[in-house]
Amino acid sequence: MSQHSSKRRSVSVAAWWCLLVTLPLATPLHARITQIVIDETVSPAFCKGSTCASFGMAGQYEQLAGRAYGELDPQDPLNSIIQDINLGKDKDGKVRYVTSFVITKPVDMSKASGMLWHDVPNRGRPVLLAPMERAFGDVGLASGWQGDNASGGKGLGTAVRATMNTEGNHWLQIPVAKNADGSAVTGRVMARIINRSGMNAQPLMVQTNPVPYLPATLDTSKATLVTRDHETMDGVVTNEQPVAASDWKFCGGGTFEQPQPLTQIPVQICLKGGFNAAKLYQVVYTAKDPYILGIGFAAWRDLAAFLKFASKDDAGNANPLAGKIKHSITRGRSQSGNYLRGWLHLGFNQDEAKRTVHDGMWPIIAGRRIAMNIRFAQPDGVMELYQPGSEGPQWWVPWPDEVRGLPARSILDRCNASKTCPKIIEHFGGAEIWGLKLGPEWVGTNAKADIPLPDNVRRYYVGSSSHGGGVGGFDTSLPGVGLPKTLPECTGNNSGVGLLPANPLPHGEVVNALTVHFRDWVMKNTLPPASRWPTLSAGQLVEANKAAMGFPTLPGLRATLPEAGFINPVLDYDWGPDFNYNDGSGIISNAVPPIKRVIKMLVPKVDADGNEIGGVPVVLRDAPLGTYLGWNITAGGSSPSPLVGEGRDGGRSTERPFHAGKICTYTGGMLPFAKTKAERLATNDPRPSLEERYIDHAGYVAAVKKAAANAVAQKFLLQKDADALIAAAEGSGVLR
Repeated sequence: MSQHSSKRRSVSVAAWWCLLVTLPLATPLHARITQIVIDETVSPAFCKGSTCASFGMAGQYEQLAGRAYGELDPQDPLNSIIQDINLGKDKDGKVRYVTSFVITKPVDMSKASGMLWHDVPNRGRPVLLAPMERAFGDVGLASGWQGDNASGGKGLGTAVRATMNTEGNHWLQIPVAKNADGSAVTGRVMARIINRSGMNAQPLMVQTNPVPYLPATLDTSKATLVTRDHETMDGVVTNEQPVAASDWKFCGGGTFEQPQPLTQIPVQICLKGGFNAAKLYQVVYTAKDPYILGIGFAAWRDLAAFLKFASKDDAGNANPLAGKIKHSITRGRSQSGNYLRGWLHLGFNQDEAKRTVHDGMWPIIAGRRIAMNIRFAQPDGVMELYQPGSEGPQWWVPWPDEVRGLPARSILDRCNASKTCPKIIEHFGGAEIWGLKLGPEWVGTNAKADIPLPDNVRRYYVGSSSHGGGVGGFDTSLPGVGLPKTLPECTGNNSGVGLLPANPLPHGEVVNALTVHFRDWVMKNTLPPASRWPTLSAGQLVEANKAAMGFPTLPGLRATLPEAGFINPVLDYDWGPDFNYNDGSGIISNAVPPIKRVIKMLVPKVDADGNEIGGVPVVLRDAPLGTYLGWNITAGGSSPSPLVGEGRDGGRSTERPFHAGKICTYTGGMLPFAKTKAERLATNDPRPSLEERYIDHAGYVAAVKKAAANAVAQKFLLQKDADALIAAAEGSGVLR
């Protein structure tokens, strides 16, 4: 505890639940926050030693960390859409939850701007209000929404200090579904083990968190374990073999011969003879006690509504933001942005008093809806094989889904009906197209026409960039100067390592400009720049292969990359009769669903360098130092490499990783330009060298100045960021 912190209350997890069930019961039966508890106050915040930062006219900031207690009426139409909500009721018919929150606000709220940013934590991780937003006098709010998150209430929603050190992630405590007689609800769950070797037990993971459901029985004859030698991106399986029930065990660690008992998450598998990294292991088992995860949508809605509109809670505790919030924008990155798209689609931007909760919504690098309102859902999934999330409308206006046989619907259907739709900005990079199945949001499932945008939506594409953008700078593109020698991890469930260096093309400066535009749009109704993304009508979207894209033949890359089948496609699954395909809700009865069809995927065309066209201006893209890719290639161990030459995989494995040669999830890569003409001719590189493009260092700085002036003129770069980029270019090693 720093000298600026005062811990007002410390309560154990068990005590929290006691508080929850003893809250007053004589309150009206509707969804709302009934009590807030501030556990910790850091005031002032953002201090180093005895010096505390001050931000613009707003001055010093403080942080409040605590818990919000909420209750829901399962019969309210705003809540009844939550899967299994009637299976989580207390004796009085209500459903209750507790969520963590952290508020970041000016110490002197008379200096607050009236704008609230409600940030969605990604897998519970803390979110910090940016310094630029503090300088505006904005207020930050982050709160829990994911009821299966591994942190599970183990930490207080601790105030995020300037160093980003915290004692625990955000969490949401929710009930599990129980049958009317109190017995356990059960269902089939699929989980996988990838790229693991050795005799020790291995955990069942989804992305980076454990699969959150314990088996209903440890009898392996009631489950199945199979191995696979290969899968294509569209689900064609090679050599699936069953593992005998006697040759594996559910366990909590150890080995097959000496297993540890399974008493808590993660569920682990002990395998006779051990694991082989060249094989995939797929388990289907009967799980018990599904979390009612859709409560996370209502908890997000109700906490925002309380802080925006209420004066105090049922116990008389004052709302710390009462009367100070006039506008609000909610935003989330990646999984968290997908959450927001699902939250809006299911109607949760309308509170119990029929008010609009958030005035703006910013799903960042997120092109689908989260698969959360499902019994036994695994919302940590990132669209690997057999993971839901692309079902139903992903677009913003009613559009027919002819390929999958679904009616013309949109994400905005419910909020349009209730007149509670927010203003929306979405932005993406190349990784969302190649690895995260974005394409149908733009052109539908038949990929024949551009789907229009309504007036309340803006879309911006940062071409040739990885998921969330790279580290930026200029030396980061130069071999032997700043280009990282360590090759990037393929983000996901132990998916491997990329063959190409990490893509440094940044999103940060674009995000800064969009932040200013979004505030002005919501607070002043000043329109942001027109949407900018590759379209069919402009001839910028094509099939995902080298010839159609116009992708050059580059030294080092196998001549056929990118090739047909390299992109991660949308798959139309048969989830069973109790699944609602339009809403992405319900019960999945096919844990390993049959694939009915593969949806056609389109990608942006590229220029002669291999960089994508049709996006917003970015200085490093418009004054390039190489080919920037929204994709990478998974290293192949001792197998034949997708790259020409030996040793490019760093010798990380003597076994062939399961995903070798396929797309490296949603990790981007880059291929730098040669420095001189002689160097590029020696490798048959068709791309002009740095010297041919820019002549010398001053020539490159001039190119950066020109690109920066263009981006500023088009309103995708702030002048202060342009000045910083020019200074960085002047100090860089380009053509030194």
